Amino acid sequence: MVKKIALFPKHPERICWGCDKYCAADALRCGNGSGRTPHPIEVLGDDWLEQGDWGFDPDEVERARVRAGKAQD
Repeated sequence: MVKKIALFPKHPERICWGCDKYCAADALRCGNGSGRTPHPIEVLGDDWLEQGDWGFDPDEVERARVRAGKAQD
């Protein structure tokens, strides 16, 4: 089963988002030889979900926004 990606993580820099393992940034297990894969929020900003079609359920996104205190006006 695929783990759900956190839409608005509090500390995205602490985790590698490159596979379903979501390892700590200093303990990568996937062995792909690369560095940590950043969360889209780190690259695109807080409005990363508005850029492109990520395929998330709009209701799920809104609930995540409210939980994270990032509700749109």
